[in-house]
Amino acid sequence: MKIALIVISAVVVGLFVVVEIGLRSLFGFGNPLIYIGDEQIGYLLAPNQRTRRFGNRIEINEYSMRGSPIEKIPAPSGLRILLLGDSIANGGWWTDQTNTISSLIMCSLVSFTNNSNYHKVEVLNASANSWGPRNELAYLEKFGNFNAQAVVLLINTDDLFATPPTSLPVGRDRNYPDRKPPLALAEVWQRYILKQKPIPELQAVQNEPGDRVGINLEAIAKIQALTRHSNSQFLLVMTPLLREIGEPGPRDYEIKARQRLSDFTKAQQINYIDFLPSFNSTTNPQGLFHDHIHLNLQGNKFVSEVIERSLLKILNISKN
Repeated sequence: MKIALIVISAVVVGLFVVVEIGLRSLFGFGNPLIYIGDEQIGYLLAPNQRTRRFGNRIEINEYSMRGSPIEKIPAPSGLRILLLGDSIANGGWWTDQTNTISSLIMCSLVSFTNNSNYHKVEVLNASANSWGPRNELAYLEKFGNFNAQAVVLLINTDDLFATPPTSLPVGRDRNYPDRKPPLALAEVWQRYILKQKPIPELQAVQNEPGDRVGINLEAIAKIQALTRHSNSQFLLVMTPLLREIGEPGPRDYEIKARQRLSDFTKAQQINYIDFLPSFNSTTNPQGLFHDHIHLNLQGNKFVSEVIERSLLKILNISKN
């Protein structure tokens, strides 16, 4: 009987170890990206992190950007672009480091630097899940634009209705952990099995009164002003939700908000790209999306190529 118990215990422990190792090596569980709270920005990805999730490499540098370490001041002969955004710019766990929009733009720009005055090209990626214009403004106010020649603000339709920055989800929402779990199995349990506890204080944030679209447009105007103050070019880009493509198209409140944004960019003389018409004109727009809002590699390539062309134009750079 004692021998049987020993054998059973050994088998259970062995299975536990195999499952734990498999979850870590194959899926990256046990080593999630962690977040830190910030009084102005709300939250940031904790600096200096590296992990792999579902085979995709993710690196966060010392400025909480998705990317490799950088120098605060760029090389005199370098071309530096700063991309600000949310999970679409960040790419999340489903996007390898090399396949983010910032990396795709940088790769393409690097390909012709030998024929230009630029000897180094950098596209910095300051982004985090569910950031809105006010988070991105706060990041810019805290860190500056890193002497970038151009700042690209990448938003989606939902960002026009984004709520104010808050650190409430950090350490309380399963998607914003503030520490590593003790085991990969513990992360799977917390993320996929254990019911998410509500955060009562978030309700007040999500029920922000007043003209939320107007408040976010004001934040975009402040980003533009900071960019101009540093003698940089500014490009605003908006991607649509999947359900906005085709018929019936955006909902009434989204149509009104989109029109306000269009009028705003004209009044502010902002270089603006709305991807809804472009996505509508593609033969298979669904093939550009990872889910209802985020883009897959094909979508990232589509967006990065258009952004790159616009950057070359506003920076007066020729590929020839």
